[in-house]
Amino acid sequence: QVQVTESGGGLVQAGDSLRLSCAATGRTFSSYAMGWFRQAPGKEREFVTAISRSGTNTGYADSVKGRFTISRDSAKNTVYLQMNSLKPEDTAVYYCAAKVPSFSDIIYYQGSTYNDWGQGTQVTVSS
Repeated sequence: QVQVTESGGGLVQAGDSLRLSCAATGRTFSSYAMGWFRQAPGKEREFVTAISRSGTNTGYADSVKGRFTISRDSAKNTVYLQMNSLKPEDTAVYYCAAKVPSFSDIIYYQGSTYNDWGQGTQVTVSS
Protein backbone atom coordinates (compact mmCIF):
# COMPACT_ATOMS: atom_id res chain seq x y z
CA GLN A 1 0.00 0.00 0.00
CA VAL A 2 1.13 3.55 -0.72
CA GLN A 3 -0.10 6.79 0.76
CA VAL A 4 -0.52 9.71 -1.62
CA THR A 5 -1.06 13.35 -0.77
CA GLU A 6 -2.00 16.05 -3.24
CA SER A 7 -1.03 19.70 -3.00
CA GLY A 8 -0.83 22.79 -5.13
CA GLY A 9 -4.47 23.59 -5.72
CA GLY A 10 -5.85 27.08 -5.50
CA LEU A 11 -7.90 29.84 -7.06
CA VAL A 12 -6.67 31.16 -10.39
CA GLN A 13 -8.03 33.06 -13.34
CA ALA A 14 -8.78 31.62 -16.74
CA GLY A 15 -5.59 31.31 -18.76
CA ASP A 16 -3.37 30.90 -15.71
CA SER A 17 -1.25 27.89 -14.81
CA LEU A 18 -0.98 25.66 -11.76
CA ARG A 19 1.19 22.73 -10.87
CA LEU A 20 -0.24 20.02 -8.67
CA SER A 21 1.97 17.63 -6.77
CA CYS A 22 1.24 14.14 -5.50
CA ALA A 23 3.71 12.94 -2.89
CA ALA A 24 3.86 9.22 -2.22
CA THR A 25 5.04 7.41 0.87
CA GLY A 26 5.10 3.76 1.76
CA ARG A 27 6.08 1.12 -0.72
CA THR A 28 8.49 1.74 -3.57
CA PHE A 29 7.11 4.61 -5.59
CA SER A 30 8.60 3.32 -8.83
CA SER A 31 6.41 0.22 -8.55
CA TYR A 32 3.27 2.24 -9.14
CA ALA A 33 1.42 3.49 -12.15
CA MET A 34 -0.13 6.84 -11.24
CA GLY A 35 -3.17 8.76 -12.33
CA TRP A 36 -4.96 12.06 -11.83
CA PHE A 37 -8.72 12.29 -11.72
CA ARG A 38 -11.07 15.15 -10.98
CA GLN A 39 -14.59 15.65 -9.76
CA ALA A 40 -16.60 18.81 -10.25
CA PRO A 41 -19.66 19.61 -8.12
CA GLY A 42 -22.63 17.56 -9.20
CA LYS A 43 -20.58 15.52 -11.66
CA GLU A 44 -18.99 12.12 -11.66
CA ARG A 45 -15.30 11.64 -11.18
CA GLU A 46 -13.46 11.70 -14.48
CA PHE A 47 -10.08 10.65 -15.76
CA VAL A 48 -7.57 13.43 -16.41
CA THR A 49 -4.21 11.82 -17.07
CA ALA A 50 -2.02 8.85 -16.16
CA ILE A 51 1.62 7.83 -16.29
CA SER A 52 3.26 4.43 -16.30
CA ARG A 53 5.58 3.39 -13.51
CA SER A 54 8.61 3.93 -15.74
CA GLY A 55 7.31 7.30 -16.88
CA THR A 56 7.57 6.19 -20.50
CA ASN A 57 3.87 6.09 -21.26
CA THR A 58 1.28 8.76 -20.58
CA GLY A 59 -2.35 9.27 -21.45
CA TYR A 60 -4.67 12.25 -21.36
CA ALA A 61 -8.34 13.01 -21.52
CA ASP A 62 -9.26 14.85 -24.71
CA SER A 63 -10.43 17.82 -22.66
CA VAL A 64 -6.94 18.46 -21.28
CA LYS A 65 -4.72 17.23 -24.10
CA GLY A 66 -2.22 19.88 -25.10
CA ARG A 67 -2.79 21.88 -21.92
CA PHE A 68 -1.91 19.47 -19.10
CA THR A 69 1.29 17.50 -18.62
CA ILE A 70 1.92 14.66 -16.20
CA SER A 71 5.40 13.77 -15.02
CA ARG A 72 7.07 11.88 -12.22
CA ASP A 73 10.23 12.27 -10.21
CA SER A 74 11.25 8.99 -8.62
CA ALA A 75 13.96 10.64 -6.56
CA LYS A 76 11.28 12.75 -4.87
CA ASN A 77 8.54 10.10 -4.91
CA THR A 78 6.30 12.66 -6.54
CA VAL A 79 4.01 12.92 -9.52
CA TYR A 80 3.25 16.32 -10.99
CA LEU A 81 0.37 17.70 -13.00
CA GLN A 82 1.29 20.86 -14.85
CA MET A 83 -1.89 22.63 -15.90
CA ASN A 84 -1.65 25.47 -18.41
CA SER A 85 -4.30 27.60 -20.08
CA LEU A 86 -6.77 26.78 -17.37
CA LYS A 87 -10.46 27.14 -18.10
CA PRO A 88 -13.43 27.56 -15.76
CA GLU A 89 -14.53 24.05 -16.70
CA ASP A 90 -11.32 22.72 -15.15
CA THR A 91 -12.70 23.67 -11.75
CA ALA A 92 -12.85 20.52 -9.63
CA VAL A 93 -11.28 18.59 -6.82
CA TYR A 94 -8.25 16.83 -8.24
CA TYR A 95 -7.29 13.42 -6.94
CA CYS A 96 -4.10 11.44 -7.28
CA ALA A 97 -4.27 7.65 -7.45
CA ALA A 98 -1.79 4.78 -7.47
CA LYS A 99 -1.82 1.20 -8.67
CA VAL A 100 0.72 -1.57 -8.99
CA PRO A 101 0.48 -2.44 -12.70
CA SER A 102 0.13 -5.90 -14.14
CA PHE A 103 2.78 -5.08 -16.71
CA SER A 104 5.64 -2.62 -16.65
CA ASP A 105 4.42 0.26 -18.79
CA ILE A 106 0.69 0.01 -18.55
CA ILE A 107 -1.37 3.10 -17.79
CA TYR A 108 -4.87 2.90 -16.41
CA TYR A 109 -7.80 5.05 -17.43
CA GLN A 110 -10.48 3.63 -15.14
CA GLY A 111 -10.66 5.00 -11.61
CA SER A 112 -12.02 1.73 -10.31
CA THR A 113 -8.73 0.00 -11.10
CA TYR A 114 -6.71 2.18 -8.75
CA ASN A 115 -6.11 0.99 -5.21
CA ASP A 116 -4.82 4.02 -3.37
CA TRP A 117 -6.22 7.54 -3.44
CA GLY A 118 -5.39 10.89 -1.93
CA GLN A 119 -7.78 13.29 -0.25
CA GLY A 120 -7.81 15.68 -3.19
CA THR A 121 -6.90 19.31 -3.77
CA GLN A 122 -9.34 21.99 -4.93
CA VAL A 123 -8.70 23.84 -8.16
CA THR A 124 -10.95 26.78 -8.92
CA VAL A 125 -10.66 28.70 -12.17
CA SER A 126 -12.54 31.98 -12.40
CA SER A 127 -13.62 33.48 -15.69
